[in-house]
Amino acid sequence: MLSPSTIAFACGLAAGAVLGVAGRAGRFCTLAMLEDAFFGADLRRLKSFALAAAVALLATQTLVAFGIVDLSRSIYLTSSIGLGGAIIGGLMFGIGMALVGTCGFGTLVRVGGGDLRAIVVFLVLGLSALATMRGITGMLRVALIEPLSLQLPEGNTQTLTSLLGAGGTARAILVVAIAAALAFWALADGKLIRSPRLLASGLAVGAAIAFGWFATGWLADDEFDPVRVSSLTFVAPLGDTILYIATFSGARLNFGIGSVAGVIAGSFAAAMLARGFRWEACDDARELKRHMIGALLMGIGGIMSMGCTIGQGLSAFSTLAISAPMTMLAIACGARLGLEFTMTGEWLPAVRRLFGAST
Repeated sequence: MLSPSTIAFACGLAAGAVLGVAGRAGRFCTLAMLEDAFFGADLRRLKSFALAAAVALLATQTLVAFGIVDLSRSIYLTSSIGLGGAIIGGLMFGIGMALVGTCGFGTLVRVGGGDLRAIVVFLVLGLSALATMRGITGMLRVALIEPLSLQLPEGNTQTLTSLLGAGGTARAILVVAIAAALAFWALADGKLIRSPRLLASGLAVGAAIAFGWFATGWLADDEFDPVRVSSLTFVAPLGDTILYIATFSGARLNFGIGSVAGVIAGSFAAAMLARGFRWEACDDARELKRHMIGALLMGIGGIMSMGCTIGQGLSAFSTLAISAPMTMLAIACGARLGLEFTMTGEWLPAVRRLFGAST
């Protein structure tokens, strides 16, 4: 009989593989989504992301409604709102992924495609995430987050339904309304429908998020060997993967480690099938430095904000956590700032453009 941790790992492997294929073959990329929207007036990737959010929300909340998954055991439904973590961490993560050229998830997709730069980013991001969770930069995290956290009244969590006092039928109506609005916006003009890869990847990623909750909240549930209820996110699991490889006998497999391996495997398979696998490296030391600084910012910022574009933007959003839109807005602002910097090479003009001021 398989242990709960082994079941969680296997499910993470499967869910991650779906995302790996979606990222490589389906062109699902959160930084490209923001870049297209900011500079190309192309909203198709953003609409694919919105569709994924709608599917994840509806499917996840259906699991909750039928009592299959208890989301109160997740890290997102806390009794306080981490304003400092969401804003500061989100900005750091957004700047970091602009410097790298992708997020934590995209880094794994690149690893699967043979990008040696992405391996460096993986290591720096994972180690900086570990240090922020358990090590020296953890002091910075506590100092910035705790004083800027908003404590909620006793019995409340940072879910939209809890803050609005919506339960039962009202909760169901709210969930359906939000999911329907996102799906309508994504599909109404037909552009996403005419982009089958983006359409399929949005549907698949949303389903994978809900499957993550189902896997850890029901399939791997065991009161004698508890597994954390979680879904897909790509900051802390990179650190956990490095720690597992380094210690092996002193650690155990989990859903996050499985998802990291799954994304790399799915991306590798898609790259090989499309004959797109090729080894790539940095052009010079300057590019390597930019990637390492960006990875450091993503590792620290992602832990401070309790998630990345996938973790907060989709997994946390599917729980109706208030932190999700706050963090995603901060990440978008940070990404815009970072992208402006990569084009100008200067921070001050980038800040001015971010706020619409003349240079």
